[in-house]
Amino acid sequence: MSTTLYGIKNCDTVKKARKWLEQHQISYVFVDHRADGLNPNNLHHWLDTLGWEQLVNKRSTTYRTLPDADKANLGPDTASALLLAHPTLIKRPLLDNHGQLSVGFKDAQYAELFSK
Repeated sequence: MSTTLYGIKNCDTVKKARKWLEQHQISYVFVDHRADGLNPNNLHHWLDTLGWEQLVNKRSTTYRTLPDADKANLGPDTASALLLAHPTLIKRPLLDNHGQLSVGFKDAQYAELFSK
């Protein structure tokens, strides 16, 4: 297993996370949901591990532009299809560090994750 960072390359928070990883000389693979697509198997694993509430970014531009019906029906049974159709709805960045998943970025959070 290795370290993989998921997100979109033009996201400011993803840029901060990438910079942090590079400054701390941590090798990682970056997967851009927009450019590379979203692997359904990864998504199902993330949903099972983290839950849809933690994965869906309700503050995103993509979420705000969704039809009201999609927002009203969002839940455990509908999140997978919605996230596959709109990968930019996933909170960013999503870090998979040797199987340990983390969503979002804060210096202290990453420092703790990589001190173990």
